[in-house]
Amino acid sequence: MNWPSVGVVIPTRNRPELVRQAIAGVRDQRYPGDLKILVVYDQTEPDYLLASTEGVQVLVLTNWRTSGLAGARNTGILALDTDYVAFCDDDDRWLPDKLRRQVAALMSEPDSEMATCAIAVEFEGKSTPRLAGRSRVTVDELARSRMSMLHSSSFLIRREAFAEDAIGLVAEDAPGSQNEDWDLLLRAARRAPIVHLDEPLVRVLWGRTSHYAYEYATKISSLRWMMQRHPEISGCRPGAARVYGQLACWSAATGNRSQAWQFSKEAVRANWKEPRTAIALAAMTGAVKVENVLSALHKRGRGI
Repeated sequence: MNWPSVGVVIPTRNRPELVRQAIAGVRDQRYPGDLKILVVYDQTEPDYLLASTEGVQVLVLTNWRTSGLAGARNTGILALDTDYVAFCDDDDRWLPDKLRRQVAALMSEPDSEMATCAIAVEFEGKSTPRLAGRSRVTVDELARSRMSMLHSSSFLIRREAFAEDAIGLVAEDAPGSQNEDWDLLLRAARRAPIVHLDEPLVRVLWGRTSHYAYEYATKISSLRWMMQRHPEISGCRPGAARVYGQLACWSAATGNRSQAWQFSKEAVRANWKEPRTAIALAAMTGAVKVENVLSALHKRGRGI
C-alpha cells in the first residue's frame, strides 16, 4: 500500500508547553507514510528551537495572512506540498494510531475529500468520549447540529480540496476565527459526505486554556455570520432553534437582556423544545449564571 504524505498544521499562540505536547503527539504517530509538521505562530514571537529535521520534520512559520486561527491555518496549508493536510490545535493531542486509521478510512472513499474522528474531552481531570454514532456525516446533519465531536483537531483533508473551485481555504472573515471549523465542515459536506471514524483518537482539552471560552460578543458575531453564510441552518428548524438558543445564552451572559429575549423568542418559534432557551431565560432572571452552566456541562464533555 502506498501511503500518502501528510502535512500537519499546528497553529499556536503563547502556549509553549502545550504546543510541545501537541507536536509530540504527532511525532509519535504510527504512520507508515511521509509526515511533516508545520507549527504556525500567530500574534507572538516564534520559537525556532522547535524546528527539527530528525525523524518527523518540524518547520516553524509565522502567520503571514489574517491574524487569528483561520489565517494561521491557511499559512500552513499554503506552505505544504503533501497529499493530505491535517489540523491539530496546540492544546490537543493525537493518539498514536489516529492518522493511520483515518488516512486508511479516507482512502477507502475516493469521492470524499474530508475525514474526521471522534474525540475525548478532558476537563478538570476527567475524560469524556464524544461519539457521532455514524461513519458518514452529511450537510443536513451538520445544519441540524454543530456535532462538536467533529473537532478541528480531527480534520484530515485532501490538499487539492483547498482550491477555490473545491472546498476552499479556511474562512478568514469568520469573526474572531470562531465557527470557521463548522463552516469548513458544511462546505465539505455540500460536495460529498464526510468520512468519520467514530473512535476517540484525539484528546481535546477544554476549559480556560481556550483563547475563546468566554468571549461572548465574538460568539454572537460568529453565529450570526454562520446563519447568513449557510441557509441550510435557517432552513432546518431544530438547527435554527439551537443557534438562536445559543445566541440567547451568550446575550444573557453579556447582560443584554433585550437581545437575549429576542433570540429566545426566535428559538421558541423554530422549536419550542429547544433546551438552551430555558438556560437563557434562567440567566436573564438571575437564577443561574451562564458560566456556571458551562462549567457543569463541560464536566460531562458538553457545551451550550
